[in-house]
Order: sequence, then structure tokens, then C-alpha cells
Amino acid sequence: MRILLIEDDKRLSALIRNVLEQENFSVDVANDGDTGLELALRGVYDVGIIDWMLPGKDGPTICRKVRAARLPTGLLMLTARGQIEDRVTGLESGADDYLTKPFAFDELIARIHALSRRMASNTGDQWEIRLGSLVMDIKAHTIRREEKGIDLTKKEWDLLEFFMRHPGQVLSRQEILDYVWSYETNVQPEMVDVYISYLRQKIRVDSRENPIETVRGFGYRLNEAFA
Repeated sequence: MRILLIEDDKRLSALIRNVLEQENFSVDVANDGDTGLELALRGVYDVGIIDWMLPGKDGPTICRKVRAARLPTGLLMLTARGQIEDRVTGLESGADDYLTKPFAFDELIARIHALSRRMASNTGDQWEIRLGSLVMDIKAHTIRREEKGIDLTKKEWDLLEFFMRHPGQVLSRQEILDYVWSYETNVQPEMVDVYISYLRQKIRVDSRENPIETVRGFGYRLNEAFA
């Protein structure tokens, strides 16, 4: 499951991220509302955990814009506000659930699981991404092609997931870097080319057409005909 955490307290966000990654969630973090909204609107997250008070756009504003974009992301609001009217405001802005600080991490994890089940029941099977004979099982963390399993590293998995969520679209190097490396520092753009090469070899079938096309001057595209 891919989670977006928007929290301006860097110490708390690092702690939450560490706890969630121990639960095998993939977590991206934004420490301000503007960056958080930009990431949220990409539509690649299963759950968004959003603090109410943020530099830039606040939590309710982000929730409203995500809902206006009709994205199937489950939204969990974090806040120190405990009054009933504040909870109502948060939920009316589009949040699906509400957790008051301070909270136990066990409760946070339980809320995330409950929210993901609720979103799956509302929108169909969210655990699989299918493109032709390629099937990515998000819950089991497996990828298969023509019923044969493919062994991928975490970076290769994230790269293929990004392509499969945007079939037929040209993805730039910078977009790939932002998604796969999550704004890690000291990552050279050439790493994209290296991992594209790795992934091509792993998902290629015999001598068929190149599975990932290079669109010169723009980026890369997963070949839907190949899949």
C-alpha cells in the first residue's frame, strides 16, 4: 500500500514513516501543504495522512481539492483539535476519518487498514493493477506475467508500479525520480536509465517488442501493446 504523509513536524513525520515502513507500507512524506497537495493530486496513493495545520495549504483545503479531483484516495486527518465542531469541519472537507493527537501508533495502523478496506469495497479491487498479461498484486507484493512470477527489487517494483498506473503515458525522468526515489538527495538522473534497463530485461518476453519505449527528448513509456 502506498501512503502519502503530509506533516510539518519533521520529527513526528520521520517517526510515523519509520513505524509505517516497518508495517511494509511504502511512504512518501511532504512537510508543507503545497508540496503535499502536488503529490496527492498525482493519484498514486491509496491513503493520505494529512495534518490539519500546515505551512501553505492546510489539511481541509487539501482534502477538498483531492475530492474535487475525484481521486479514490482514502484520507485520514491528523489534528490536535478535539472539539466536535472541528471534527465535523474536517469530515465535511472530504476526510474519511479523523485522529486526534497524541495518538497510539497501533491505532493509526488500525485506522489505515480499516480505511483501505472501506475504499476497496467502494471502488472495487484496489489490490491488483492489470495491464495486458502483467498483473501486480499490491497486497501480496508480487508481479506476474503470463502466470510466471517476476522477482523485482524495491526500486524496480516502484518503477513498474508508476508505469502501470500511467499506461501509455510518457513519464519524464524527473517524474520518475520524484516517484521512485521520493526526493532522495544525491540521486543522479542517470539512475533512471539504469533502472529502466534492469526492468526491461526482467519483464521482456523472449525477443518481443521493447516493453519500455524511449521517447527521445521527453522520457519513457510502457508499451501497452507489449503488455
